[in-house]
This record gives sequence, structure tokens and C-alpha cells, in this order.
Amino acid sequence: MYIWQSSHWPEFQFDLATLQPVLAAARYAQGRVMGLASHLQLMDFGDLQLQGWADEAMATAQIEGEILQINSVRASAARRLGLADAKAMERDARTEATLDVLQAAIAQSHQPLCHETLHGWQAALFPNGRSGIQKIRTGAYRDHAEPMQIVTLRLGKPDTVHYQAPDSVHVHAEMTRLIDWFNNSLGKTDGLVRAALAHLWLKAIHPYEDGNGRVGRALVEMALAQDLKTDKRLWSLSQQMWLDRVGYYAQLQAATGQASMDVTQWVQWFAGCIHKAADATWVHMQTAMQKTRFWAELRAQHPQLTPTQTKAINKLYDVGPEGFVNGISTEKYVNLCRVSRATAYRELTALCDMGVLVQTGTGRGTRYQLIQH
Repeated sequence: MYIWQSSHWPEFQFDLATLQPVLAAARYAQGRVMGLASHLQLMDFGDLQLQGWADEAMATAQIEGEILQINSVRASAARRLGLADAKAMERDARTEATLDVLQAAIAQSHQPLCHETLHGWQAALFPNGRSGIQKIRTGAYRDHAEPMQIVTLRLGKPDTVHYQAPDSVHVHAEMTRLIDWFNNSLGKTDGLVRAALAHLWLKAIHPYEDGNGRVGRALVEMALAQDLKTDKRLWSLSQQMWLDRVGYYAQLQAATGQASMDVTQWVQWFAGCIHKAADATWVHMQTAMQKTRFWAELRAQHPQLTPTQTKAINKLYDVGPEGFVNGISTEKYVNLCRVSRATAYRELTALCDMGVLVQTGTGRGTRYQLIQH
């Protein structure tokens, strides 16, 4: 039996006493990040949001087996955040579609959820009406008579059916129940539990021919935005789901492939992902703040730094000690900064005299390493 075949469907059950520790830990991690974010400088906060948008778009596509180009994702996200010149950016249709849905989920979080909202998200993911080369129904729930199954094809053996969703004829009614619950549960059910249940519920119904995972994660984004009352993206939940994609699929299958309505384990795993996502952002924020302090001190002490010296130092800082084995060479400085060898030697020597770099080796083995205090 599947979960929707239970006589108690869709009355999800969960043990709040069991969930309390993981929910409290996730809330603490969220609050720590939001508190620190309020102290970030404008540039650092913009970088943080850009990273969050890019990670979320990349990961929610990767979970479904679709690979987006990171440069395209970051360029599109930067344009939406007003961090770059839109005219200078090449646009990729798949990237734009993914970010359109994520952006809409947060922008529409102040409005009640409805069928048309979900249809709009799903249609945006398939602007040409096709999933790969296959034409699919978009902007509407599935209506085919054959069962909607999640299957692993096996050559020369019977296919493995992991899950079968409710028949298409019941989808509209099932989605109406989900939408009504989603709108009425705001403020009545713990926000993290509500987001976990919303995603599981939609995945159990599997209302669309394709795009259910991404629509389900967009619904999570809406639920979390409503819970935290913010339109700022500070972390990527999908990134954590992608990192533990084996766990993601296993937890979904365990929760939906049973007649029991107890989904405590799913909610526990979901809240743990939120905790990890917030912790990852905390580390990123600490790194960003350290870099800001580094540059503030460096510019105060050495206002005479040239643009090329600044570029080289920034690169050395970002790649860390392992980025350039034993430090940067004169030749690599030439290639990185597009300057002559004489200029590279002069600028590297000046940085050593300033105490910014330290020289090691001699002759062709000469390298320059960044000194970080």
C-alpha cells in the first residue's frame, strides 16, 4: 500500500516530542544566520544572497538530473538582485525558467496558494511544452489514464515500481485538499513541519507529468518565506538535499510507500537539512566577514595598491594556500593580470616590500605567498 491509500489519508501524524530537539536546533541555526546577516555590509549581504540563489537553482535542477551552467545561473541571479548590468549577460532559457519559479515562490508568498499559481510554476519550467524531446502537458494537472509511476527500468527484467500516485481523475480534488490545508495551516502548524508536510504531500500526489520535484521544492520556498516573514534568500535547502540526495529519495520513498500516516522520520530528516543549510551559510558569512576585514586593513595600510595587485591578492586569498602550489609565480601573475613580465616582477617585489607577500625559492622556482594575519 501507498500512503494515499490509507483510510486516514491525508491526516498526517508526527510526534512533536521526538521532533522538538531537531526543530529547536534548526530554529537556532536559522536565527543565528538571520541575526548575523543584519550586521553584514551591503556588498557582503548581496554576495550572500547571490550565493543562495545560485546554489538553490543549481541544486533543484541537479536533483532532477538537469545540469545548469554555473556562470549562467550566477549571471541571471545577479541581474535579478540588481548586482550587475543585465545587458551584459547572456540568458539561458533553462536557467531563467528555474530562477523564475524560485523567485515567484517567494514573491507570491504574501498571497494565498491556488491551482493557477502551481500551474504557472510548472509551465514556466517547460517553456516549449517539452521535457527533453517528449511533449508533455504543462500548466495543468496530468490527465492521462495510465498510472503515474516512479519506475526503474531494468534491461531484460521486470521494471521496478518504486511508487504509484493517485489516478489522474482524482488529482484535482487531492490538490484542492492540499491547497486548502496549506492556506489554513499558516500560523497554526510549526513552520518547518508545515514546509516538510507540504513537500511530501505534493510529491505523494505527483500532480504533473513532469516537474513535480521542482514545484514541490518551490512550495517549500514559499512556506519558509511565510514562516520567516522575509523575501531574502539566505541559504539553500535544495543544496543540502542534493548533497544527501540518496537520503532524500530514501526518505521520500519510506514516507510515501507505507499505509501509515506517521511521517515523523521524514519531518526529522527535513528539519535536519534546514539546520545544515543554515550552518553552511553561517560558515560562508564568517568567511565573507573575514575577507572584508582583511581588505579593510590592507587598504588602510597600503592605499597605493594598483588594480592588478588588488586582483592578484584577491585571487590568492580566494584560492587559499593550496590554490597555487607553494605560491604564485611571475609567469602566473603575468597571465592572471595581463601585464608584462617586467611589471609583474616589479609589482610582486613591491608587495613583498610591503609585507603583503613573502618570497620563497630562487630562479625559476621563485614563488610568492600571501601573508594573512
